[in-house]
Amino acid sequence: MNDAYAKLQKCYESIKSRIPFKPRVALVLGSGLGDYADTSIKVEATIPYQEINGFPISTVPGHKGQFVFGYVTDVPVVCMQGRVHYYEGYDVTDVVLPTRLMYLMGAEYLFLTNASGGINPDFWAGDLMMITDHISLFTPNPLIGPNIDELGTRFPDMSEVYNKRLQEIIREAGEELDVDLKEGVYAQLTGPSFESPAEIRMLKQLGVDAVGMSTVIEAIAANHCGMKVCGISCVCNMAAGISPNPLTHEEVQAAAAACAPVFKKLLSLIIVKMGVEP
Repeated sequence: MNDAYAKLQKCYESIKSRIPFKPRVALVLGSGLGDYADTSIKVEATIPYQEINGFPISTVPGHKGQFVFGYVTDVPVVCMQGRVHYYEGYDVTDVVLPTRLMYLMGAEYLFLTNASGGINPDFWAGDLMMITDHISLFTPNPLIGPNIDELGTRFPDMSEVYNKRLQEIIREAGEELDVDLKEGVYAQLTGPSFESPAEIRMLKQLGVDAVGMSTVIEAIAANHCGMKVCGISCVCNMAAGISPNPLTHEEVQAAAAACAPVFKKLLSLIIVKMGVEP
């Protein structure tokens, strides 16, 4: 057993008896969505990260740092109120440990959300973008090192990281709620500094529509496990060189909070539709 899997098993064993049910959907709540679990879910149990043996602790302002178990209508979900980022100094295997832990809990779907900077000139701050693909060049691949055979194959296919059927469900939900849902390619850079204008020009040339500091490595780890993955990004500002103003974390938080009401309604409808999938 390699070290990463041993640590994962240690975390799981330390909370296994406290998990109230087998979740169907694992939901990672990005910036601005932290209170979704408090307002939109029938909560059954919570487990603070610091109570999990060996679990990495989020240090980002506004991230509560706990798993929330509950129901969206009749769909059993486990939510992460606060994720761990690579820029916090953790090893990449620690950053994806929560994703793998939710897989061990029994989750079949991983629903990723985040805040991002817009690169596509047709986007505006406050837009919601369904992630159709990603570019992974800037953070270490979480599968580097000895393969965890208990989770997945050594060389997993990445042709469809973001499940096509889940993309259809997200489009249907957007249409029902009359949400002007954008679609595009997301790239994760390491952070914590925002990107430079030259980096944004490079990303635009590569076909990136939005950029942030999370999500891609979580999606890779989940795909490796065989989970069905989907993601929505809240475009909270236009990226460096596009926006005339300096970028700040406070601006991102404010924009994320502004679009949160619509985002929350969309999340709930999508999760309900996931719940009836075979």
